[in-house]
Amino acid sequence: MLRTIGLDETSDDFVIPPKAKPNHANSDGDMLLVDGEPVSSSSPSVSSPTGSSGRELVAVLMGNPGLCAASERLRAAPERQISSGPEGPRHVYVFQREYATVDPARVELVGTDEMTTCVGVAVRNNKTGMTSISHMDFPKTVEGGFRQMLELLGDDNEPFDVHLIGGFDDASTKVVHSSGGKRSKQEGYSHPLCCKIVEVLHKSEQQFHLRSFCVLGNNTMTDSYGNARPIVGGFVMETSSGVVSPASFDMTSRCPDEIVRRIRVSVSSYDPSWKGKLLETYDTHADIFQIAPTCWMPDWAEIASSLNELSDSEILLQCSTSPAAEPPHFVETERRIWKYMMENPDWEDTFPKYKPRVFRWTDDGRWSRHS
Repeated sequence: MLRTIGLDETSDDFVIPPKAKPNHANSDGDMLLVDGEPVSSSSPSVSSPTGSSGRELVAVLMGNPGLCAASERLRAAPERQISSGPEGPRHVYVFQREYATVDPARVELVGTDEMTTCVGVAVRNNKTGMTSISHMDFPKTVEGGFRQMLELLGDDNEPFDVHLIGGFDDASTKVVHSSGGKRSKQEGYSHPLCCKIVEVLHKSEQQFHLRSFCVLGNNTMTDSYGNARPIVGGFVMETSSGVVSPASFDMTSRCPDEIVRRIRVSVSSYDPSWKGKLLETYDTHADIFQIAPTCWMPDWAEIASSLNELSDSEILLQCSTSPAAEPPHFVETERRIWKYMMENPDWEDTFPKYKPRVFRWTDDGRWSRHS
């Protein structure tokens, strides 16, 4: 996972080197179901500042035989390769800290990838097929993020299906082994994030049926260097059926506006309008990508230039929460981001008058910018 630029790790993010609509009356918990039965922990229903109820819920879910079997099936399933083009199914992709809600009448697939310590969340209204997906990265965006995701899913007395996929047992990895040697590594990110997600689901006024819990120990392998890493790092959902499969997206399919959307992940941490929220992308009513604006300081071009001077191994260690688990293109992608910021130090060049960047679907199977 990309560390966001400019915040303290103790408040969830990274420090740069110097220079919904409720439809259930019960809001006392027990709104998370597995195999039709409520999941409960021994913690009080009120939210705990230490996240103890979340920890207990995660422990219960990790030991559930049905969820373990579902994780095993998902891990064993072949990975779908998603590309863009007129011949392929129409899809919506979300990056880190983004979400999108889609209508199955317009969008066939919805998904995300590049998940290491992040968790992908898919929520589906089985009656309408309306589906919302997010790529959650830190606990502070979970509560507000779920409110955003549920806003367009409609009212239904039946539970919504929910899938939690991604994240791994990174907390147990104290040393990073790579071809460059060994480096110390801080305590993990995935477990606190999973705890917050299940706690919010459990306290919700909407009922959820947990179908997939392929996270943490259920999603961890060890590489040849002894590093823990995720098994499933991406997934896609068929909106018509709700079927979920492991997936990876090629460069053409992580669109539109890839670099600008990646930049928003970092700079939104400084934009107060996005505090505690997921980043907006796809407008399901208008059937357009509407890349909501954010801003950055001019000196970030200098910061980007400084980061670009780092070696590949230094970039992994300074810019990732999981340096031994990142995909091969991680460093190249970071350098493309910094190149854009060096060439565009003024955010108003990217978002004139703080207006969104709008993309519409064309007949030749691509997204074209209209404003």
